[in-house]
Amino acid sequence: GWGYWLAPHLAGDPAMVGCFLSALFCRLVKRMDFTEAYSDTCSTVGLAAREGNVKVLRKLLKKGRSVDVADNRGWMPIHEAAYHNSVECLRMLIHADSSENYIKTKTFEGFCALHLAASQGHWKIVQILLEAGADPNTTTLEETTPLFLAVENGQIDVLRLLLRHGANVNGSHSMCGWNTLHQATFQENAEIIKLLLKKGANKECQDDFGITPLFVAAQYGKLESLSILISSGKINPLAFEHNDLFLKILDLLIPLTNRVCDTGPDKVSPVYSAVFGGHEECLEMLLQHGYSPDAQMCLVFGFSSPMCMAFQKDCEFFGIVNILLKYGAQLNELHLAYCLKYEKFSVFRYFLKKGCPLAPWNHVSEFISHAIKAQMKYREWLPFLLLAGFDPLNLLCSSWIDSVSDDTLIFTLEFTNWKRLPPTVEKMLSTRASNSWALQQHIASVPSLTHLCRLEIRSSVKPEHLRSDSFICQLPLPKSLHNYLLYAEVLRMNEVPELAVTQDGEISEAT
Repeated sequence: GWGYWLAPHLAGDPAMVGCFLSALFCRLVKRMDFTEAYSDTCSTVGLAAREGNVKVLRKLLKKGRSVDVADNRGWMPIHEAAYHNSVECLRMLIHADSSENYIKTKTFEGFCALHLAASQGHWKIVQILLEAGADPNTTTLEETTPLFLAVENGQIDVLRLLLRHGANVNGSHSMCGWNTLHQATFQENAEIIKLLLKKGANKECQDDFGITPLFVAAQYGKLESLSILISSGKINPLAFEHNDLFLKILDLLIPLTNRVCDTGPDKVSPVYSAVFGGHEECLEMLLQHGYSPDAQMCLVFGFSSPMCMAFQKDCEFFGIVNILLKYGAQLNELHLAYCLKYEKFSVFRYFLKKGCPLAPWNHVSEFISHAIKAQMKYREWLPFLLLAGFDPLNLLCSSWIDSVSDDTLIFTLEFTNWKRLPPTVEKMLSTRASNSWALQQHIASVPSLTHLCRLEIRSSVKPEHLRSDSFICQLPLPKSLHNYLLYAEVLRMNEVPELAVTQDGEISEAT
């Protein structure tokens, strides 16, 4: 019926008629099923090529049988030879008709011999076809290239061969703009992703819906793909130029989203996504709408909290930390451990001032593990930890005593009565001291009465008051005693620098 309606509009315009018929043919072809080959439609030449029967094929060609008879799928003998890896038959067919038209001839679905060979990983067939003039960038009716088919089927050797012969690594390789890097990312084929990136594939390419390979990796949880894409270089900021649009979409989605994802076990809070992407505005919007800054442990990303994830960011780190703290993120020993791991000592001191609990701890071993690795720079963090009221006995375990330098260990002991330590600690120190004269001398010395008084006075002060020097300095005591209670002589002897600590407001790279 609609054909009669269109007829008057197409009349007198041959170009329009041609376009209409072409589109109509494509629609009809796409509706047809070409997956089944009917035996009675295959020519004798095609059958010989399919079976790889060189002897029979040679006889047929000598008799002058045609090489371009198609079956019900539009498959000619050259397609059969390419798909079934009949190398000698393919050479004979090309020799019989070496024209480019024959080599590039397509099935009803638009597949040429190169598409079929690439999809099956027939390297030698692909080489022969390319050397005979096959186009490495030719497309099917679905706009699929040989390169895409090689990636889709994990044929990395064929992929390399196609790239060497000029296959375009960028651009659309299938309908909707989805290309080889999208596909490799989705299939999490690490070797192919690395090869495509090495050959110049644009990791920020977008399909017709604006989807990038990075989005595909994040959306489908392809962590290995994600790691490779991220490690291949900085993300082009232009990829996020529609940030206002994202914020508007986020504002629309928040009221409709099931909050079970916020803190529910085995879920992933969107707060993690905002931190992972370094999107400070999105993060603040989520927190303003009541999402928890602490979220839940995220096994997908491998972090116990969004604050821990923030340490993976560089330029956005301080902004994210300030936003999380602004909305009440709870600090714990893991955050202090991450400060040591990433050598963010100014943030370590800031977290202490912000009230990070020093007891009880559930992750002491993890903290000590990172503390041992950071012990060469102990002057930038250990004095502040101990002055804030941290119990040094928590550090005096076998791994700390056996691993740290003499200076670090002796400095730790300065905050104890080393003559009244638990027997297990004394035994470990005695073993360590057998190889260290300086430690041996320190343990052998008797703590002064003033030192013992200092320990007693500090133990009676509330933990929150120990975090600030100002409380000690306001005690009705001479200034010399203020300094003594603050371990001024120990800090000076160990050459601990006077490091600024942000008291209020926000932490920044400058502070």
